[in-house]
Amino acid sequence: MPRTVLDRSDAVLALAGVFRRRGFESGSLSVIQQETGIGRGSLYHFFPDGKTDMARAVLAQVRAWFDGQVFEPLRTVTDAAQAVTSMSRVVEEYFASGERVCLFAAMTLGEEQETFAAEVRAYFADWVGVLADTLERGRVAKLEAAGLAMDAVAAIQGGLIMTRALDDDAVFSGIVARVNERLLAALG
Repeated sequence: MPRTVLDRSDAVLALAGVFRRRGFESGSLSVIQQETGIGRGSLYHFFPDGKTDMARAVLAQVRAWFDGQVFEPLRTVTDAAQAVTSMSRVVEEYFASGERVCLFAAMTLGEEQETFAAEVRAYFADWVGVLADTLERGRVAKLEAAGLAMDAVAAIQGGLIMTRALDDDAVFSGIVARVNERLLAALG
């Protein structure tokens, strides 16, 4: 029996779990209905353009969370070391609670990758950019800051893959801790 969904945000949260577990291509409408418990009518009421609309809503929700919890503090916290440490802590907590899958990275897999290319590109570019700006505020040279920021985001993303592959949450915690240490060392 389909569950009662109070509003679109409830549906988006349920859909996020499906896309984390299955990716975009493997999440057929029947699978989405079965795993979320949301009926077809409700899904089309909230997402008239179908599965692509559902995925975009999930990405927008994740992006809004990262904007508020990761990117904005990196932009505004005046102490660069404090901003970096906060980013590391918040990112580790976020991915620990979300089955250790980055939905933006998951959307780059498969034949539909171009459908979400702009959103994915913007998310990663913004993360690298605000982190590099934070490092520069902490007196790291521009080129070094850009390289460190790119490496940090890449290590976090790769850490998610390694953690799932090895089925060991300690892998991700260790990677995030080492990323944090490297960034703090660069800040002096």
